[in-house]
Amino acid sequence: MAVGPARSSFAFVDGALDRADALRDDAAALAALWPAAGVIALDPQGRALADADGGLLAIDGSTLGGDHQPHTFLGLRGEQAWFLADAPGIGVPQQLDLRSAAAQWPHWQATLFAQARALQHWHRQHRFCGACGGALRYVRAGWLGRCDACASEHYPRTDQAIIVAVSDGARLLLGRQASWPQRRWSVIAGFVEPGETLEQTVAREVMEETGIRVDPRSARYLASQPWPFPSALMLGFIAAAAPDEPRVGDELEAARWFSVEQVREGLARDWSEAEREGEGIVLPAPLSIARHVIQTWLDGQTAG
Repeated sequence: MAVGPARSSFAFVDGALDRADALRDDAAALAALWPAAGVIALDPQGRALADADGGLLAIDGSTLGGDHQPHTFLGLRGEQAWFLADAPGIGVPQQLDLRSAAAQWPHWQATLFAQARALQHWHRQHRFCGACGGALRYVRAGWLGRCDACASEHYPRTDQAIIVAVSDGARLLLGRQASWPQRRWSVIAGFVEPGETLEQTVAREVMEETGIRVDPRSARYLASQPWPFPSALMLGFIAAAAPDEPRVGDELEAARWFSVEQVREGLARDWSEAEREGEGIVLPAPLSIARHVIQTWLDGQTAG
């Protein structure tokens, strides 16, 4: 019996569309696909139209009317094309945000939503040319912003960030922000700077946020996750560190080392318990790659 690919343990990865780059310049092919196309419509706040049960309210091209030209082509799912459109303002049961959708929609629909949300944000934040200030005109089915004033071309932006499970060999380093519920802890994360390798980012961010020394050569890549809140790509790592005492700066309220048993108990608790009074830490939600890197560290400790 054939075995399909394993599902990821976090959101926005499984079921990604075939981006079908060659179709972005083929207006005739897109026009032919439009009547039967699926359309995910987002409101100005980036929420998707949902039906009365909270499921994706997909619209087909023939119902939306017109042609494909004002809308962004997202790709193909099988033979069906999918587009992003602005949500109509009336007659919609409800709108759903991306985090809520990731918790209840099928994997491919949440991944579709994440792609659409990231592109919508880019369009809304990049309406004018950064070189001359001229208005941008979007071509290639919404994937290229062209300035007719100076001929500059602008492409969708993705901000790379590392997220890392740091261990001294027996314990896991976790931190928390002041805005989080008191019981919520997570691994260290931060954005990649220009001219920096990912391994160097791991060492710099951990040092800046916690004062812990990480050898960049110990950083091992695990997985990645699109994180369109609004436009990041999270790159998961595991790394070794010296058993120093954490010292936080301005970014974190606290940082501490946690034992294997404390981490295991934190993963066993319902992630929503972070909002409630109680004992013990609560770790990130299943939709996040943060939980995956923590679980990877724990699995390694258990196997060892």
